[in-house]
Parts: sequence; structure tokens; C-alpha cells
Amino acid sequence: MKNIKLLLCLFVAATFLTSCTARLSPFTKALYEDSAWSEDDLKRIQFYLSKEVILYRQLKNSDTRITSGKILSKDGRQVEEIIIKKRTPGVFEFQRDSTDHFAISFDTGGQYLMFAPNPKMNDKYTLRAKEWKRGGKGIVTYGEEEFIAIPGSGYATLLVDLKKAQNTSFKSRKAKGRKVN
Repeated sequence: MKNIKLLLCLFVAATFLTSCTARLSPFTKALYEDSAWSEDDLKRIQFYLSKEVILYRQLKNSDTRITSGKILSKDGRQVEEIIIKKRTPGVFEFQRDSTDHFAISFDTGGQYLMFAPNPKMNDKYTLRAKEWKRGGKGIVTYGEEEFIAIPGSGYATLLVDLKKAQNTSFKSRKAKGRKVN
């Protein structure tokens, strides 16, 4: 009997905890087109990252400007590394030239990453790079510097709390009615 009560308590606790957390869904081209959000609407939507993205760049001796990462020493070279963890919240900054490319910022200071629909991934908005090299590394611009995104970063997609996102531009009012004088 104690085991049944314990299981029931665990079930109730698990149900309560999952109901409190945001249910994140992939941000897709179809969702964007169906919702017809303006840029102002997109700025009010909270975006999240589906998986961790790690960026790095080798520092030169003359490099004194560090973006927002930490300095590591790898193979005797100094490397700046930026880690953007899974489910990190981000905000919409701008849309590139009336395309589906969105600049999403996960950090302060003007740094952002570009995301766009990927037909190979059911039109989910995935990380974009200037170039993807063999082995899955990508060259991305973050701030004013070029970084290398580690293999697997190209699978990072944008997520949204669909319930909150769909309520972003929802307006409602109740007509009071009219009576004859």
C-alpha cells in the first residue's frame, strides 16, 4: 500500500512540474507564414535554442578584443570559446532583406546568429553559416568576428513556447451591443 501511495505522489508531482514548464515547439517556416507575424510581433516572441552551440576562434597576437567568451589554450594557441547552452533564451533582432533569415541574439552587445528554414529538416529554422565545411564545421559571424561552429551546431534549431507565441498578436474585445432609443 505504501508503494502505491508513493507512486501516486510521484505521478502528481511529475504532472505538476511538467505543467509549469514551457512546452517548446520548433519554429518552422509554416508557423511563421501561417501566423503572418510582423517584425514587431517577432520581437515580442521568446525564442530558445534546441541544442548547445559552441563557437571558437583562434586569437592572433594583435587580438585584444574579446567578444564575450572565455580564453582557452589549445595546442599552445590561444582560443576564444563561446558556449550557448541548450534552451538558452534569445530575442529577434531583425530580418535580413525581406528573406526568411532571422538574426537572433542570445547575448548582449550586438552579437547574434542567423537562422533560416532548412528544407532538409522540415523547414525548421536552423543555424546558418557563411559556409559549412567537411566534417560539419561552419563559419559564422558573431558580433564583428568570424567563428567556427563545432560539428553538430548546424542542427541547432529555434524553439518557441507555441501557446505564448500565438497569443502575441491576438487581440480580443467584446461588443457591448446597442439598444434602440
